[in-house]
Amino acid sequence: MDINEIKDLSFEEALAQLENIVRELESGRIKLDDAVNAYEKAVTLKQLCENKLQNAQLKIEKIEISPQGSVSTSEFTIPEA
Repeated sequence: MDINEIKDLSFEEALAQLENIVRELESGRIKLDDAVNAYEKAVTLKQLCENKLQNAQLKIEKIEISPQGSVSTSEFTIPEA
């Protein structure tokens, strides 16, 4: 699977592939060259998942209802811990 095919994956598909790669690497039953290739693919999948999550967060708006009952939206921000 090349980089263009990876870019076309949904978040769920990319995450599932990333989880499979992690399990495979953790098993220790993979040849070194295959492990390096799998790691490189995992990095690409991780970046794709992070980008998709950031894009989704940018699309989310907070709906606010005033005491008078009017509805408006504002940017949704995650409170810092």
